[in-house]
Amino acid sequence: MKNNLKISVFLLLSLFCFSAWAQEKSILEKLDEVAIIDQKVMMPMRDGVRLATDIYRPKGDGKYPIVFSRTPYNFNTWGNGEMNTRTMQTALSWVEKGYAYVVQNERGRYFSEGEWDILGVPLTDGYDAIDWMSKQNWSNGKVGTLGCSSTAEWQMAVASLDHPALAALVPQGYGAGVGKIGDFWEQGNWYRGGAGQMLFTNWLYSVQHDPMAPKLPKGIGQEDLLRLQRFYDMSPEYPRIDSKAALSHLPVQDIIKAANGPKGIYEEMITRKPNDPKWFNGGLFHDEQPFDKPSFWFVSWFDVSAGPNIALYNHVRENAVSEMARNNQYLVIAPVLHCSYTRATEDTKVGDLSVGDARLNYDEMITAWFDKWLKGESPELVTEMPKVQYYTMGSNEWKSSDVWPPAEAVMTTMYLDSDGNANTRLGSGKLTPKKPRKDNPDTFKYDPMTPVESYGGNVCCTGNAVTGGSFDQSEMEMRDDILVYTSDVLEEGVEVSGFIESYLYLSSDAKDTDITIKLIDVHPDGKAYNLDETIQRVRYREGYDKEVWMEDGMVYEVKMTPMSTSNYFGKGHQIRIEVSSSNFPRFDRNMNTGGNTYDETEGVIATNSIHHGGKNLSRIVLPMVK
Repeated sequence: MKNNLKISVFLLLSLFCFSAWAQEKSILEKLDEVAIIDQKVMMPMRDGVRLATDIYRPKGDGKYPIVFSRTPYNFNTWGNGEMNTRTMQTALSWVEKGYAYVVQNERGRYFSEGEWDILGVPLTDGYDAIDWMSKQNWSNGKVGTLGCSSTAEWQMAVASLDHPALAALVPQGYGAGVGKIGDFWEQGNWYRGGAGQMLFTNWLYSVQHDPMAPKLPKGIGQEDLLRLQRFYDMSPEYPRIDSKAALSHLPVQDIIKAANGPKGIYEEMITRKPNDPKWFNGGLFHDEQPFDKPSFWFVSWFDVSAGPNIALYNHVRENAVSEMARNNQYLVIAPVLHCSYTRATEDTKVGDLSVGDARLNYDEMITAWFDKWLKGESPELVTEMPKVQYYTMGSNEWKSSDVWPPAEAVMTTMYLDSDGNANTRLGSGKLTPKKPRKDNPDTFKYDPMTPVESYGGNVCCTGNAVTGGSFDQSEMEMRDDILVYTSDVLEEGVEVSGFIESYLYLSSDAKDTDITIKLIDVHPDGKAYNLDETIQRVRYREGYDKEVWMEDGMVYEVKMTPMSTSNYFGKGHQIRIEVSSSNFPRFDRNMNTGGNTYDETEGVIATNSIHHGGKNLSRIVLPMVK
């Protein structure tokens, strides 16, 4: 208690030295009135490594539930000589609600000891942290986890260890924690359909710590850490780069090196194939792991990981160990970008597309969720909450369902057809409910040196390389290497909500290539807004445990990784898909050689054909809500 008081006084005295910090003064004064502040607690792990932890708990001798956030990001109170109050604002909010708020850095990050391995931090770290917290004399023995993106990615795999004190989860935008779930072999968002997602190349440039970076002595005490945190936040300062130009560098494995970035785990991870055993030895959740915790999941339609996130929700709901856990899985799907739930406004825009008033009472729902599972209360907001709350774009409204996809959704097939000239939106490509009798394949040339550029999309973390969201694709659809298939004008509106399946029949003169697909809502004015997209590296068409090359003249069925959306295609609109072989730099380029991709500097032009008639019925299957 004496040490905690010293810390609070230290913070307040530092504050009063600078009269211009009126806002910080208010936050700190309020926090000091209600909370015991214990920063830079070095929490011990079973192997002796200590993790830097800040603890904020209500004053008094009570026992309190804990909201726990574990993160690779910097939450230090000081940076560049100025006080940061974001974490303290969050702490104040939870303390005022009767919770202890604990935030901790992963091993190897900032003041935490040890070596960092994104997606590979030992699961036992999370278990040990929960164990330590639950045994403190101020704890009521209940811990709930909370966080978005990298602050969420660890939650599911740690939950599989089933610590009894872990009472409930709130993972948000958690795709980087998903390894293998059903049709998705994301390996932490590193892959989609076996193709590399370039977000991590850009993200790791500004996140990974160089192994030669200075470190504090192991075993340093809390008193010294409190003093040092005012002057050193242990955060590297990387020069900003032009991400779009940087990601164009070849070979891919040298992108960070070419940008004079830090050395680190990227160089090893970029060489891993989708089924590398290392993916299964770290912090990723795979569908063979047990799960038995109540969870409140949050997903975004324009996040990089909407599909695998929803698939994981369904997997847990169907396969959780106990009936209690199976019955206590809840899902919210919002029409926003990565971790942007609370940024929704009265006129929410994702890219250039307005999706209406997408606001929701997130703080109230999450608080009620923890009140139920950590305090043992029965808030009406939880007891009456639908299992799935999802936002339908187009009609721009929140809806609810007991399952996902909604039970009313009927899988409806639409076939690709043309007279052999579906190139560009001015071609003859169409989506039709009728099976084409004759195969008139559409052919295009894919040159990896001039790939189709990513324009909008379901992305995160790519800097200026890709702007996420929905944009008019009609100009892009004038490229000859994009095949465009469009339905008739809809006489009645239709809602599409769920997973979109697609099966494409491909022939190529290359050993290997990629197939990309994009789902589009064509408005009456001709603007074509993207909804979701996916890719398949064809060498993995028979599974991710082997590579199978193509033979010239052969036609292959390629089952695409599912897309996901909820969109109302209004009367007068059209449903469209684009098919090509690149979506760069959203995904890395297939060099068409059958090589490793990551170490190649030269590619070959592939002549690719999509077949759609007779026995080669290329098609998409849409979950249409009747």
